[in-house]
Amino acid sequence: MKRFFRFFAKLVFWGIVFSVSIVVLFKYVPVPLTPLMGIRYFEGTNKAWKHEWVAIDNISKNMQLAVICSEDQKFLEHHGFDIKAIEKAYENNKKGKRIKGASTISQQTAKNVFLWPQRSWLRKGLEAYFTFLIETLWSKERILEVYLNSIEMGPGVYGVEAAAKHWFNKSAANLNAYEAAAIAAILPNPIKYRANPASAYIEKRKQWIVMQMRFYGKLNLKGRE
Repeated sequence: MKRFFRFFAKLVFWGIVFSVSIVVLFKYVPVPLTPLMGIRYFEGTNKAWKHEWVAIDNISKNMQLAVICSEDQKFLEHHGFDIKAIEKAYENNKKGKRIKGASTISQQTAKNVFLWPQRSWLRKGLEAYFTFLIETLWSKERILEVYLNSIEMGPGVYGVEAAAKHWFNKSAANLNAYEAAAIAAILPNPIKYRANPASAYIEKRKQWIVMQMRFYGKLNLKGRE
């Protein structure tokens, strides 16, 4: 038993060392590949993918604002977890069969960059751990930058630069409010939905996001006054 506990302790120690090291690395280095990209490739869903890293200064403020308004309006306030949203989701899930999530942009970033997509208690636990790490070691701006460069935004399309070119034939820096909102609107299921042309459901969601963007106002994000 002593040998087992020593082995387990060493495994945990080196796991922490490795995880902290890779989070520190990605604080400065672009994320070249995510687990989801690899999974899609080996599943045969997308043998080729579009992915091009761009700095946050080259991402339209409209796009930054659209995903915050769509996915996590308390992004600049919380420390990785929206407790009220989690409590609300828990109560809603107890009342009905439909599962409603409460993942913040930080949690989605942790999952997209470091973990696999399938739901399990192990993955949720690791997601919380990596969310804590990136909230501690990265700035909010860096979290948003990595999120916008790694999230799936269409079939074989990853990151906002690839999405802007795929859906609107332009760079991420030039997306207007409606185009940014259209891309943000498909994020719950980017394989099923299209940003352009948009279905009636996506069009309605896009209009809601634009309205939220106007209500939310200007964000104090670096380089986007």
